[in-house]
Amino acid sequence: MKVAQIGTKHGHAAGVYQVMLEHPGVEVVGCFEPDKDRQSYCIDSGAWDDAVWLDSIEDVLENPEIVAVASEGANRESLAHTEAIVRTGKHCFYDKPAGDNFHRFMRVIEDAKSQNLEVTLGYMFRKHDGFQRMANWIRSGFLGHVFQIRAHMSTWLPEESEGGQHTDRRGLSYHRGGVLYDLGGHMLDQIVWMMGRPERVTPFLQNATSTTRDFMDNTLAVLEYSNAIVTVDIAAMEPQPTARRFEVYGTEGSAIMEPFEPADQLRLVLSEAKGGYDEGVTMIDLQDRRRYVDTFAAFVDTIENGTPSLRSLEHELLVQETLMRCTGGLAG
Repeated sequence: MKVAQIGTKHGHAAGVYQVMLEHPGVEVVGCFEPDKDRQSYCIDSGAWDDAVWLDSIEDVLENPEIVAVASEGANRESLAHTEAIVRTGKHCFYDKPAGDNFHRFMRVIEDAKSQNLEVTLGYMFRKHDGFQRMANWIRSGFLGHVFQIRAHMSTWLPEESEGGQHTDRRGLSYHRGGVLYDLGGHMLDQIVWMMGRPERVTPFLQNATSTTRDFMDNTLAVLEYSNAIVTVDIAAMEPQPTARRFEVYGTEGSAIMEPFEPADQLRLVLSEAKGGYDEGVTMIDLQDRRRYVDTFAAFVDTIENGTPSLRSLEHELLVQETLMRCTGGLAG
């Protein structure tokens, strides 16, 4: 199966291109970067030594042998790229989040549905050992009634950086919600898979330290369900290594991961023994899986063999809608 990539400005663009190169079932035709200064920077950086550079976007979109395309442009440009990819009848591995215009993304998804195309958002924890265990426990009722989830996924970002990626504080100030817009979808992808659509969302967005004054660097979103509360907090100035943490609390048990990247251990607490686990505290060793390898493999398998998608197109819409509610782009 022949694939290609459009864009290099997403923070994970180089990693996704490498994952595609290493997949035994695909042939990577190449990458088109519309910003030639950015392309020159990539070539000089050494991080793209294996890349084949295409001259125009038509080299991707008008090549009938290319079946699927990775959309890896900056967040401010990637929705337009994805729209073009789907319009020309190609499957799309679309790195998160899905732009700033939710209604435009809805139209892209409707177009994909009408053509029976796969659109997979690049949320990197869908095959994460710990998140998969937690989701299975929540969805099966193993932890009883889940009444609270806390998600913490902070980072450290420079005010400005070279390379023209727009992944620094100045670049991300373009987006309403700042760092919550950039990283929140990873947590919301898990949360709405576990809990469904929240009834109400309340964002708290603050500039606490950044000299780029319109960049929201200290953020919190509260998601309210009829019988549960979920909080997602993300900041842009936490010292490394960051304490990325995910906590689930139910009436029959709890589960905590810290850190969840790299995956290490999960602390499971049960009020009574079940499922092969003892009553009380059990520390479970987790497999640390490389980002995107399994999710891209599942994307390819869906296209070639018709296996069910990891997430439906309706789920992709729900994640983006919830993110827009959290950042203030849609009403809560």
